[in-house]
Amino acid sequence: MVEVVPLGDLAIRVSFGDKISEEIHKEIQVFTSKLAAAKLKGIIEWVPAYNTVAIYYRPESISFTSLVEKVNEIYDQKNNVNPVQPIVYKIPVLYNGPDLSYIAACHNLMENDVISLHSNKEYLIYMMGFVPGFPYLGGLSSKLAVPRLEHPRLSVAPGSVGIGGNQTGIYPSEVPSGWRILGITPVKLFDVESSSPILFSAGNFIKFYPIDEQEYFRIKQLVEAKNYIVQTYKRGENNEGD
Repeated sequence: MVEVVPLGDLAIRVSFGDKISEEIHKEIQVFTSKLAAAKLKGIIEWVPAYNTVAIYYRPESISFTSLVEKVNEIYDQKNNVNPVQPIVYKIPVLYNGPDLSYIAACHNLMENDVISLHSNKEYLIYMMGFVPGFPYLGGLSSKLAVPRLEHPRLSVAPGSVGIGGNQTGIYPSEVPSGWRILGITPVKLFDVESSSPILFSAGNFIKFYPIDEQEYFRIKQLVEAKNYIVQTYKRGENNEGD
């Protein structure tokens, strides 16, 4: 049984533990799939996080007590939902960030070693948030973890790829940041004019791969002309070439 507590007057929080792990993330994915299939009257939306799910509801349609009972019933149901095989988004990165040398120096690495370590992993997208299109990723090598900036930058460019503590991520828009920036991608993560404004979705993965400056500007032109499609592959399948 999961822990369910009120979250204000119009929501509840379903907790799956106090750890951040791929196992808990999979448990949340299964739960939200079953929740969607249940089609409970009065549910407005649900928002998954690292180890919780916030469920927003209409009290006039379903009471707090009834909702808690339904949530526990759904959680206890046998998993009859077919799991969806996650996809991996291949994201090109020009590794020329202002903090690349700092990250290398922190771990007594060459800059090329930092690039190799950062780009050889498939990073799980635990959740989306903070600004539209920002992916919270798991899986960063401990060899790349670095402290955040003592004085955050007032802004970083859209597409900036950074490391903060033991996390890595991509900024979809120009925002302040205390993370160490090691590169930039020409790919647009959030496009309000698109039929699907947000590129990524939780439960899938991101695989970075290095590109040079010429390739960066080539892709950037394609993106601006809306002629670039992000390459993907199903996780577990062979991924040959970039």
